Amino acid sequence: MSILSEANSTDTTTPTSTEPQPNDETTPTPEIKTTFTSEEIQELLPHRYPFLLVDKIIDYVPGKLAVGIKNITVNEPQFQGHFPGRPLMPGVLIVEAMAQVGGIVLKQLPGLEEGLFVFAGIDKVRFRRQVVPGDQLVMTVELLTIKQRRFGKMQARAEVDGQLACEGELMFSLVN
Repeated sequence: MSILSEANSTDTTTPTSTEPQPNDETTPTPEIKTTFTSEEIQELLPHRYPFLLVDKIIDYVPGKLAVGIKNITVNEPQFQGHFPGRPLMPGVLIVEAMAQVGGIVLKQLPGLEEGLFVFAGIDKVRFRRQVVPGDQLVMTVELLTIKQRRFGKMQARAEVDGQLACEGELMFSLVN
């Protein structure tokens, strides 16, 4: 019986309590952070300009998935040579951006040793549309498995305006 219903009860023999009980709805639960700013991402990931490829995290479910944003701008260094007059985001950088979003999930898994997650493999990656300056890349990366607390496998997808741009499986290894 909740505190409110006990207090409103007409039964005067039942003692009422205003002290929060362990399973009481009034007991505060720790707030789970679901978004991360650029500064908070830099506290979690070792990457820095020009190789930090995640601007913000817009959704995060601990131990499961993260959704990140990368705003593609023409002044990024890769566009000087890829390609002059027709800037196109290199596919390897799209995959790296997805991996960095995955790093947000991996870095916060409880009970893992300190270290650096690096690529251990990339499978089934397909590019479905070009990514160009002015686009906003929305990347969803979901944890599939963790083995021996050192190896992770994730499913990643990147979209622009709701259209699939890239998808694939990313494997990671924890190195000391």
